[in-house]
Amino acid sequence: MRSTLAVVIDRAGLADFLRRRREMLRPADVGLPQGARRRTPGLRRDEVAHLAGMSTDYYARLEQNRGANPSEPIVASLTRALRCDLDERDHLYHLAGLEPPARLASRHIRPGLISMLDRLTDIPAAICTDLNDVLWQNALADAVLGPQDPGVEPRARNLVWQWFTEPATRTRVPEENWERHSIEHVEDLRATHARRGRDEDVATFVQDLREHSAEFRGLWERHQVSVRRFDRKTLLHPDVGALHLTCEVLLTPAADLTVVAFFPTPGTDAREKLDLLRVIGVQTFEPAGDG
Repeated sequence: MRSTLAVVIDRAGLADFLRRRREMLRPADVGLPQGARRRTPGLRRDEVAHLAGMSTDYYARLEQNRGANPSEPIVASLTRALRCDLDERDHLYHLAGLEPPARLASRHIRPGLISMLDRLTDIPAAICTDLNDVLWQNALADAVLGPQDPGVEPRARNLVWQWFTEPATRTRVPEENWERHSIEHVEDLRATHARRGRDEDVATFVQDLREHSAEFRGLWERHQVSVRRFDRKTLLHPDVGALHLTCEVLLTPAADLTVVAFFPTPGTDAREKLDLLRVIGVQTFEPAGDG
């Protein structure tokens, strides 16, 4: 977690900014239906809470100038839910008494990128850092991959870290594909390390993986590199079984974020299964708890 600033949290300012940002947004701005006639302008509190992956009660306390100080992951989720640009993001961090992330290779997602992916309702899509921290997923990705809790530490949402340190992660992939996934994870991380290896976050991440995983250490020593731009995956879903997906990986201009879109592989039944998960997926997983 990032260090706090010398100033303390500005609770009144934070509450006011959250409320005003919420009232500025329309449902269409965040990929939500207009629905019935609204009593208040902008989004409702429960809608912002849902977009940020936290309970309505917790978000309401923030707007009411009370409750616990929000953590860095919570503030990051709020900046995305409220579609803040970089200046607004930094302001929100300052109000919360936190140091804003660096703008180079940052974890900030441009509002337009989220708005675009929100409209991809028939395919799972996710936004990740160049170290494979999952920052955001659309609703269908939540149904296919499981929801992401913004309140946990980034490594609990990091695909590479979980793959090499949490054996249960691999149960979602057929065992015959494990070796290939391990190699691809390491080769892609090598490309990031070549570009940003002097940055503390990259150097620390690689060193910690080397210490925690003998498999990673052995693959890393091969010094093989390959940027992942395309892949085919088979995911084992508890409700619909094997999902055969074709992954397209797109890089932002700064190459610090990746957009991963999962398309149904032609010639398989993945399209029908994804359509089913659009209906049942929200009911499959427990909602995120308090932030």
